Formats: sequence, structure tokens, C-alpha cells
Amino acid sequence: GLARRVWWASCMAATAALLADEVLPERPLRQWVLSLPIALRFLLATDPGALALVLGEVYRTISGYLLKAAGVTRTSGSAGAVTLIQRVGSALNLNAHFHMLFLDGVYLTGAGDPVFRQVPAPSAALLQGLVQRIAERIGRKLERRGLIERDMENAWLASDGAGVPGKIGRASCRERVLYT
Repeated sequence: GLARRVWWASCMAATAALLADEVLPERPLRQWVLSLPIALRFLLATDPGALALVLGEVYRTISGYLLKAAGVTRTSGSAGAVTLIQRVGSALNLNAHFHMLFLDGVYLTGAGDPVFRQVPAPSAALLQGLVQRIAERIGRKLERRGLIERDMENAWLASDGAGVPGKIGRASCRERVLYT
């Protein structure tokens, strides 16, 4: 019940504080939390390779945004992050999701010592665009690997207008996640 949820939240907060205070450089940090549709949660909980693919796409999308916001490329700058993968929610339900602590900027990696360049906080519209881009990239990557298949009648991983991934379909004959 409530005591378990409070412990869970305080455990995550304590881990984040430890990382911010003892591990990561003294630079501005931003926490990014990605929760996924239910059907993907099951897939990621049972397939470590799929989990790694999804995490890679999320990291590349967010770090790409940071590099672009800082006005540099992947060859001249570098983002930094630590990800905590949670496999259950506060009610101990299956809920694979990511808590990512990103530097709120990038390091310029030219000649000499790296120089940190902070970026402004993302706007709501920019966050909406990032969520959509992450959803599209995850869908394409998992489809190419044969883990999900496109189904125009059962749409998810697309914006429903409010920026929240929409409904999910599940193929009963193939046990694959469907998306459009």
C-alpha cells in the first residue's frame, strides 16, 4: 500500500540524489522519465534485447535534441546521461520505464579541455515533438527487428492530438505488438 509507494519514491529520490551529488559532474541536470504503452511494457520486461533497442532510441533522440539546442553536432559535442530502468510501478505492477538523468547541456569536445554548454529548458511544444519522435523511432526500430508489426486499424505510437500515445492492439495469432 501507501508505505510501499512512499519507500519506492524515496528510494528513487535517494538514488537520483546520490548520482547528482557523488557521481555526475557539477553541472545542471534534468530528469527525463519515459513510460511506455502497456503492450510494450510486457515486451520490454521479457526481452532484454528489445529493452536495449528502445533505450538506445530514447537516448539518441534526447541527446540529439541537446546537441542541436547547443548548436553542435555529434562529432563536436557530447551529451551525458545515467539511466535507471524500473521494471515495476509504485503499485508493484509490470511497468518497464526509464528514469534518465541527463546533463542539461553538452560538452564541446574540440581541442583542449571539454567545455560545457548549457541549453535552455525545453518548451511544452518541443517536449511534444520529442515524444512523437521517440515513439516513431521506437516503432520503426522494433518493426525492423520483427518485434512489432504495422496495423492501420490498431494505432499507437502516434499522437492522438494530446501528445499521449494512443490505443494499443495485440495480435493474438503472432503475439506481436501492433502499431501504425
